Amino acid sequence: MTSITPDEPARRVTIGVDTHKYVHVAVAIDSLGARLGDRSVSADTGGYGQLEAWASVLGRVEAFGVEGTGSYGAGLASFLRRHGHRVVEVNRGDRRMRRANGKSDTLDAEAAARSVLAGTATAIPKSADGFSEMIRQIKVARDTARKGKTSAVIALKQIVVNSPAPLRESLGDLSDKKLLERCARFRCATMDTTTDSAKHTLRALARRWHNLDEEITSHDRELDHLTAVASPTLRDGYGIGPDTAAELLIVAGDNPDRIKSEAAFAKLCGTCPIPASSGLTNKHRLYRGGHRQANAALYRTVIVRMRFHQPTLEYVARRTAEGLTKKEIIRCLKRFVAREAYQRIMIDHRGRTASN
Repeated sequence: MTSITPDEPARRVTIGVDTHKYVHVAVAIDSLGARLGDRSVSADTGGYGQLEAWASVLGRVEAFGVEGTGSYGAGLASFLRRHGHRVVEVNRGDRRMRRANGKSDTLDAEAAARSVLAGTATAIPKSADGFSEMIRQIKVARDTARKGKTSAVIALKQIVVNSPAPLRESLGDLSDKKLLERCARFRCATMDTTTDSAKHTLRALARRWHNLDEEITSHDRELDHLTAVASPTLRDGYGIGPDTAAELLIVAGDNPDRIKSEAAFAKLCGTCPIPASSGLTNKHRLYRGGHRQANAALYRTVIVRMRFHQPTLEYVARRTAEGLTKKEIIRCLKRFVAREAYQRIMIDHRGRTASN
């Protein structure tokens, strides 16, 4: 550890932090970019306090630039925010600079501090302390259960295809539901033939599918309740159900005011047009970034509205008459739904903030 005692208490300091599972490394620079020192602390509450105390000794802390605020840096970001510090989310450094200058924890921390000082990094991290974080956690459990459920039925059908002929023929004409019910009732008194092992495997996979189906149902109930409490105005939107609302609330986070405009929210959802021309032409291309799950949720809402929502049906007819393709119309509608969703989320957030 190296450190320089400041000559002036009022010196403005920016701290960059490279976060890891067990140790965080910080580097301090002043307002002119001079490096003041570095410090390694443990990734726990005691280490966070030591980091804050060390930074305060160096001068007046302007901001902390923290890498990985959604993973290893989440605890540090939450601690600093609760103690009144400005926390800025810093992305991984530029690869070209890494090749030129090398890579180490202190170099990464210094790069984080300099990106904050230069104004390159400005994003405010999610607070992750309210309904949106609760929804995100339950969504993780639900999505993994759904993947396991799909894998179970695929594996079950593969076992049926490769099972001995009498067993395969007795199961071949059954629907998925009846197949799962039949396999779940198999009994294996012995384990002497491949038919016995196939029945044992099919029973295990069918019961796994049923268990995961019940688990997903319980997750859906919780998501229905949480999204209705977190943003009832969003849930009132046409075609916005619990799953779609959950994805949009996860993108917005528990502090959606960090998103400066509905255009910024649209970019987070991957629905903003990107300029792709120069000179006298005026062309745009599709934005391939953003939260893909939220983008898919917007797509589902648009498809529902295109089938049942009269104002949307009228819009589709008008734009079709103007010569737009169905794909182009869907892109426009996704942008409209993103704007509407942002406004609805902010209405509920402002009401909650005012009541508190």
